[in-house]
Amino acid sequence: MHEPSGKARAAWEEHYAAKPRVWSGRVNTRLAEIGPQISGSRALDLGCGEGADAIWLAEHGWTVVGVDISETALERAREAARARGVADRIEFRQLDLTDALPDGPFDLVSAQFLHSPVEIDRPPILRRAAGTLAPGGTLLIVDHAAAPPWASRLHHHDFPAAQAVVEGLDLDESEWDRIRVERSERAARGPDGEEVTLVDNVIVLRRSAPVR
Repeated sequence: MHEPSGKARAAWEEHYAAKPRVWSGRVNTRLAEIGPQISGSRALDLGCGEGADAIWLAEHGWTVVGVDISETALERAREAARARGVADRIEFRQLDLTDALPDGPFDLVSAQFLHSPVEIDRPPILRRAAGTLAPGGTLLIVDHAAAPPWASRLHHHDFPAAQAVVEGLDLDESEWDRIRVERSERAARGPDGEEVTLVDNVIVLRRSAPVR
């Protein structure tokens, strides 16, 4: 296994060093919405950041492996898990997802807003992650379908449609059930407390047979 790539690691360490806490500490909305419908016991949280989703899963009975490239984020995640009394249910690991993934099998792989300021080739990461799922396991991907209203207009980002994201995974359709593949709006609050509408791609795929 290689060390996390220097450019990506440095970018994310700088991102987390800028503030004592970057994220809200609350579970992502779509995971809270969809998670209770998913059965299983072992989950993989890709790009777990400061640990809110992993902690939520642990509090709901899952054993979780949370992976992120930033050790600063992971230290905050470990501290939060200890404070919430679920540290024994979560293993936080520093990994470069372009290089390696934890061994499965998992019953859930969750990729919540796996976007990066440093360009990454996401489809191979997500395909390999899908391969860690046990038969009957669920791949949950939630992406931005459009830029948040407060996003910088100085940087252009492409946001593919949900169907395009699934097609990019190049999974054998005979081995996967498409439970939900859609563009979906939700109400949220912006960084200054303003009410906004965000648009997500919500993708729920269930593995019915091993990925070849």
